[in-house]
Amino acid sequence: MISVDIDKQLGDFALSVSFDGDSGVTALFGPSGSGKTSIVGMIAGLIKPDRGRIVIGGETVFDSAAGIDVPAHRRRIGTVFQDGRLFPHMSVARNLGYGRWMTGLPRDAAQFRHVTELLDIAPLVDRRPGALSGGERQRVALGRALLMKPRLMLLDEPMASLDARRKSEILPYFVRLRDDTRLPMIYVSHDPAEVKALASRVVLLDAGRVVKSGGAELL
Repeated sequence: MISVDIDKQLGDFALSVSFDGDSGVTALFGPSGSGKTSIVGMIAGLIKPDRGRIVIGGETVFDSAAGIDVPAHRRRIGTVFQDGRLFPHMSVARNLGYGRWMTGLPRDAAQFRHVTELLDIAPLVDRRPGALSGGERQRVALGRALLMKPRLMLLDEPMASLDARRKSEILPYFVRLRDDTRLPMIYVSHDPAEVKALASRVVLLDAGRVVKSGGAELL
């Protein structure tokens, strides 16, 4: 479902990785500074690789040799960062609709109802992000990404800013998301418990290189 083969020089840090992701959850696992977030940025189209190729669902979205670089907003990727990145001046309902609006998708009432029920955020739609807990904000961020009707989800350490209690509350929603949507996902983490609970494939990273890849048993 996704094939990545990219090089990028970031100051003194050289990143050179090649891996494939299947139709389940592929975890990018490694210590801080191993290049996980930079890889997500390049897949999303937020950072341009120096060389390489990225293919998503059979479509080449980046190919340095062929001069292909599909803009981020046309890659049909839903991205969730560790801080949620919600707009504080907008209601939850408007935050949820922002990604759909940015990509030019019409409102889909049935999908909106399904996503808000899936993530238990229907009662929150009239609130603003400042009135939400950390776990609630992350569920809203997940909902916003899903409402873009993506072909791939990128989850960049989405629970890193939560305490242990909030993590235990939100992890089941990620499992529900995986099982309900069947969307391919790239999940970034340095927490082995999260990866074992969610991932079908693990890519171990260190110092900008792939050390090993395989099933969750690698951990």
